[in-house]
Amino acid sequence: MKLFKDIGLYLFIIAFISAGVSHFIFVDGFANMFPEFVPFKRSIVFASGLVEWLLAILLLIPKTRNKAGRYTAIYLVIIFPANIYAAIYGIPAPWSAQTGQVALWIRLLFQPLLIWWVLIVSRDSKTS
Repeated sequence: MKLFKDIGLYLFIIAFISAGVSHFIFVDGFANMFPEFVPFKRSIVFASGLVEWLLAILLLIPKTRNKAGRYTAIYLVIIFPANIYAAIYGIPAPWSAQTGQVALWIRLLFQPLLIWWVLIVSRDSKTS
């Protein structure tokens, strides 16, 4: 079971690092996921990319893994409204010129899965 948990942890970390990289490649696409009234959209996109890298690094370190998992779950809850906004207004995925409306709504289902995933793989072995 530990092997599967470790594989899941490292897959999550790789995904989060990749997501952080995408914030620097598709800045405008991510910025479009914010309502017009939000200021400093590009700065928020860059900052969130850095946060994803930091959380991924903290997940690598056994001493900080459990707290990093909880902070990552909180972060995923905080950014969820941007995905809801994108689904409601048909804003395509940041790396795409067009994303189907169904895909935008299905994407919302993955956020709770990511939260569950990071909480499971970051949990202390003693409490698993």
